[in-house]
Amino acid sequence: MTYRRAAIPALVGGLLLTALLWWAGASADALHLPGSGSVLGGQAVTELERWLAPWAYDPPAALRPGAGTYDGTGDAAVTDGGRYLSLHTTALQIRFCAVFAFFVPGALFLVRRLPPVHGRMPAALLTLWAWGMVAGTLAVGVSTPWLIAAGGHGSYRFLPQLAGLISSGRQMLVVTALVAATVTALVARATAQGAGPLPRTPVPARPARLAATAGTAAVGFSLLVLSYETVAAAIQTLPSPGGLLDEPGDLLRQWLLLGAVTNPAGAPLGDWLLYRAVDVLVLVLVWWALRLLPGLLTRVTVPAMAAGAVSATVLGLLVSQVLRIALDAQGMRYGLLYASGNLGNGVPAALTWGVVAGLVATATLRAATSGEEPAQPAESSEAGGFPEPASATPPVEP
Repeated sequence: MTYRRAAIPALVGGLLLTALLWWAGASADALHLPGSGSVLGGQAVTELERWLAPWAYDPPAALRPGAGTYDGTGDAAVTDGGRYLSLHTTALQIRFCAVFAFFVPGALFLVRRLPPVHGRMPAALLTLWAWGMVAGTLAVGVSTPWLIAAGGHGSYRFLPQLAGLISSGRQMLVVTALVAATVTALVARATAQGAGPLPRTPVPARPARLAATAGTAAVGFSLLVLSYETVAAAIQTLPSPGGLLDEPGDLLRQWLLLGAVTNPAGAPLGDWLLYRAVDVLVLVLVWWALRLLPGLLTRVTVPAMAAGAVSATVLGLLVSQVLRIALDAQGMRYGLLYASGNLGNGVPAALTWGVVAGLVATATLRAATSGEEPAQPAESSEAGGFPEPASATPPVEP
C-alpha cells in the first residue's frame, strides 16, 4: 500500500481521536449540572470527573483569576492564579496537537505494514487500538511540564509530579482509541481496494517460535522480576542527583514496571496464585502475538516488529486489568467505574519493554534464519486465517 493510500485512514483516525478526546473534556462541565449527582450517583460523578479532567479546557479553581496558587508547602502563594491560566491553556493545546501528531505517523506506518485485508482485519484493529492508547499517553507526557508550571510550583518535586500526571486520562483513551481504531481500520480496508497485492510474508515455524520466546522473555523480565516488591522498592529508592531530577523513583517505576508482584506470604495463597496466573496469561498473549506477527506483516522490519510488540504488550496488560476487575469483588462494591480506575495503566512501561521485545524478537528471527534463501511473499485469501508456517525465511530489514 502506498503512503498516499495509507495517509487517508491515518488522518481520519487522528482527527477522530483528537475530536473525541476534546469532546470528552468539554463534557466535563455537564457533570456539574444540578441533578447530575442524583441521576448518576455521587461516586460515579466523582470518578467521571477524574477521568475527564485531564482533557478538559476548564482550568482548576486555583488557576482562575483572583485565586491563589498552591506553592507546594501548604500555603497559598501570593501570586494571582490568573497569571498561570495561559500556561494551562497552552498545555491543553499542546496535548491535543500531540495526540494527532503521535497517532497519525504510527497509524500510517501500521496501515502500510499491517493492512486490514487478507484476514488481517482483527490484527490491524487491535494494533491500531493499542497505538491510540500509546499516542494519547505520549501526548499527556509531553504536555505535562506546562501543566506543572501552571500550578506555580514547577520546581517542587518535579519528577513525582510528572509521573503522577502522565498516568492521568488513560481511562478515556481506552474508549476513544477503540472508536478511532475501528474507523481507521474500516477506512484503510476501503482504501486498500485496488492497491495491488498485499501479501503476507512466509515465516518458518521454528524461527518464529524462537523469536516470540525471546521477545516474551524481555516482557517477562519486567512483569515478574523487576515488578517483584523488593526489586520495585529498590528502584523506588534509587539515589537521585537532586534539583529537578530529585526523587526519580516514581517515574522509573512507571516506565520500567509492567506489574506488581507481592510476596505470597502477604495474602491468601489461592488469591496470590490466581493473580500470578493472570500475569502468566499476559505472557502467553504476548508470545502468541509475536509468534503470528511476522507472518501478518507485508515486510518484516525492525520498526514493524517493535510497533507490533508494543501493541501486544499494551493489549496484554489491558486484558489482565479486565480480569483483575472481575477478580476484585471488593472494588465492585463501589461500582464499575470505581473498579475500572486502573484500565489503561502501564502503557509507558509497555512502550519501553515492547520496543525491547520487538528488537530482541527481530534479532532472534534474523539469527535463526541466517543462511537460508528468502522466499517470495505468498498471497492468502481473505478468509484464509493466519498464515501457515513456510520453509523459507522472511526478508528482515533494519
